[in-house]
Amino acid sequence: MAFLGKIKLIVAAGAAASGLLTCAAQAASCGNSAAGFEQWKVEFAGTARSAGVQQQGLAALAGARYATGTIRADRAAKQAFSGSVDSFMRRRGGSAIISKGRSLKKTNAALFDNIERNYGVPAGVLLAIWGMETGFGASMGNQNTVSAILTLAYDCRRPQFFTPHAIAALKLVDSGALSAGSVGAMHGEIGHTQFLPGNVLKYGVGNRNLRDKSTALMSTANFLRAHGWRAGQGYQDNMGAIAGWNSASVYQQAIARIGAAIDGN
Repeated sequence: MAFLGKIKLIVAAGAAASGLLTCAAQAASCGNSAAGFEQWKVEFAGTARSAGVQQQGLAALAGARYATGTIRADRAAKQAFSGSVDSFMRRRGGSAIISKGRSLKKTNAALFDNIERNYGVPAGVLLAIWGMETGFGASMGNQNTVSAILTLAYDCRRPQFFTPHAIAALKLVDSGALSAGSVGAMHGEIGHTQFLPGNVLKYGVGNRNLRDKSTALMSTANFLRAHGWRAGQGYQDNMGAIAGWNSASVYQQAIARIGAAIDGN
């Protein structure tokens, strides 16, 4: 999910939620450069162990590197959601997303029918998100996921937000849903629709492999349903669920317009 709106999302996973949030408060001291990252990792390992991270996750933590590109992208994040809805849609290729989305809706009709039957979420909004986030899987990112999310947990800008996601990423390594070498977007987002790790734990379905198209789309539908999507209602009645996905107004409005156009075909 596009990054700016993620800050307001629920990030801890299931029964572990209180434990993860406690870990956020107890996390090691933050830093604003690579200089203290290695020492921070040593300290953070204690937080991770206390949260239940096991051997594979701890090994991934030990091997993580400070992600300079992630910090650079983080500092520029707000620029991505500037301007009007129309200008935002032009920049993000809204017309192309609608065209490709209509085609994919037809060629994947059985998948989308199954998702709507089980989750109550129509194809249009899922295709709009999928197209907006990764160009329908064409650009899922090449930044190391564990390094990215740990760098953001270490960075002093928002450590309390990213620490639960860092713990979640390490737990996903333990479970096999991620590996120490897994790659994704600059802020640690994963898969076709760009989930942050904590949301993979909470809303991911099946084996939680969000690089698999079907798993990613079902997980996205599960997320939207959990955030109040009402089956059979129009987009204006479901803006709250879309806002759960991303808090940026231009993004929400663009997703509603694109989704409605795809569903209306």
